[in-house]
Amino acid sequence: MRKYEVMYIINESVDEEARKALIADLEKIITDDNGVITKTDEWGMREFAYRIDDMNKGYYVVTKFEADNAALAEFDRLIHLNQNVVRYMITRDEAPVREAKK
Repeated sequence: MRKYEVMYIINESVDEEARKALIADLEKIITDDNGVITKTDEWGMREFAYRIDDMNKGYYVVTKFEADNAALAEFDRLIHLNQNVVRYMITRDEAPVREAKK
């Protein structure tokens, strides 16, 4: 399994209860495919640098997880289909190996 980080923005019109359920549902997609959530960090409501789909702000969430390719592909497919997720970006979260100085 590889380490990944996903940052996504939830539509500002989603209320707090539905937002918590959405975050839990997205995490469940990963854990259902034997992935492991290592950390979820909610940044909260923030303003955009520019308008996105007639919105000025959204709720930012960053989740770190470990998953195999199948789990990652399923997560990517389902988050893309979710109407309440405005934008998202998945990156590999592995630090580069540095050689020691001689």
